[in-house]
Amino acid sequence: MERKLLDLADLRERAYKAGGEKKISKQHEQGKLTARERIEKLLDEGSFEEFDTFVTHRCTDFGMEKDLPLTDGVITGHGTIHGRLVFVFSQDFTIFGGALSKAYAEKICKIMDLAVRVGAPIIGLNDSGGARIQEGVDALAGYSDIFLRNVLASGVVPQISLILGPCAGGAVYSPAITDFVTMTRGTSYMFLTGPKVVKRVTKEDVSTEQLGGADVHASKSGVAHFIAQDEEEALLETRRLISFLPQNYQEYPPITATEDPVTRPTPELNSVLPDNPNQPYDVKDVIRSAVDDGDFMEVHQAFAANLVVGFARFNGRPVGIVANQPKVLAGVLDNNASVKGARFVRFCDAFNIPIVTLEDVPGFMPGTGQEYGGIIRNGAKLLFAFAEATVPKVTVILRKAYGGAYCVMSSKHLRGDINYAWPTAEIAVMGADGAIEIIYKKELDAAKAESLEAEDVAVKAAELKERYSNLFATPFAAARKGYIDDVIEPAATRFRVIKALEMLADKSLANPDKRHTNIPL
Repeated sequence: MERKLLDLADLRERAYKAGGEKKISKQHEQGKLTARERIEKLLDEGSFEEFDTFVTHRCTDFGMEKDLPLTDGVITGHGTIHGRLVFVFSQDFTIFGGALSKAYAEKICKIMDLAVRVGAPIIGLNDSGGARIQEGVDALAGYSDIFLRNVLASGVVPQISLILGPCAGGAVYSPAITDFVTMTRGTSYMFLTGPKVVKRVTKEDVSTEQLGGADVHASKSGVAHFIAQDEEEALLETRRLISFLPQNYQEYPPITATEDPVTRPTPELNSVLPDNPNQPYDVKDVIRSAVDDGDFMEVHQAFAANLVVGFARFNGRPVGIVANQPKVLAGVLDNNASVKGARFVRFCDAFNIPIVTLEDVPGFMPGTGQEYGGIIRNGAKLLFAFAEATVPKVTVILRKAYGGAYCVMSSKHLRGDINYAWPTAEIAVMGADGAIEIIYKKELDAAKAESLEAEDVAVKAAELKERYSNLFATPFAAARKGYIDDVIEPAATRFRVIKALEMLADKSLANPDKRHTNIPL
């Protein structure tokens, strides 16, 4: 037995040395951690339980049978974050450049199957050169096996991907299916075809960073939800993200103790809006003022910034926040913002996370660029997501709520549970400037005909705007019809939202039975 135990210890030591000291040093020189170091920093200390340490590839072509490193280039197992179970795989670039083989894929599939079976999140740490070319179609089959499990696990357990090095070709589709993607600035990239192929096919001369770097995917494509300065930040932020999420679709997100009082006064909200309704302000000031301890974890911060989404807590209860951002494009909804919002709302609904919507929206972005880009189809995605959601939904209209955008932003008509409005809310088909040109056209034309003085016409227009605003651009018109549950003082927003969420904690609502919905993709 003693001899066998020594042999076991020797094998483990070989596995832990991965691709050897030289390759480990090179990994560190590039500002990257090793696969095992990443797991150590991600998980609670001492909690990692590894599977399949002694797996090797089964390829016998091209002399591959002479090189059989243990683990075959991916570390898999389970551990805990904040004491809660998670499953993890960490690709090891020091072994065959992290390239995926059939055996490697089977290791990942094993922990994905276990995660679904026991109901725990899956976290993938990606750092790979792609498919192992020597294995041919077997490697492609391995990727397909992983993709299938990503799809089947979607909406069952949270799936989180960290891109900590290269992720190219077909490999990108696994992270793309997962719920959240984090990239590290300067050391990670994603693309389907690399710069050389792009140059050959399209004649574009582009660098790796320009084609698929973290900033590109965070701001332009929207593939990356989070961007980190380095790997340690990425791993710490993943731990923070997990704290907002339930283990699976059958559980609720964890409620945490807070010393931030429910009745904490927020008088600053009474003066957060500018006197001029056309002046911008930062909706994040409203969010941070209302939520517990000002703690807001923004998702997709650099993408479609005219809509803000992210996680926060009200009296310890995690929520997803969706808010129009008047500071960017006046908070208008465009193609990217609509898709961004729809995806976030659907994630929250899949995992029992209540949705708090802060609304200040002048409408949908006009123009041929938006129409040709599919604003009808994309705007319908956001509408669809809010309407389909059965989790508690609380909406606060801060200022503008015009036209179809009013309907879309979790209105009472899309099964909003509690819909509040500040006294500054303007709920109407359109703004006063456009409305008077239609409903008061005769009076406006008469004023123009009677006077050649522009000042007189302006006075008449101002009078008509005020008349329209008193009739329509007010929360009380909607409140009289029950579309607004209450008009609240801005300073009471935190208290009223918390009370609404507490009342809705046991909400039960199910959509009609069906195979699945057909969201307008």
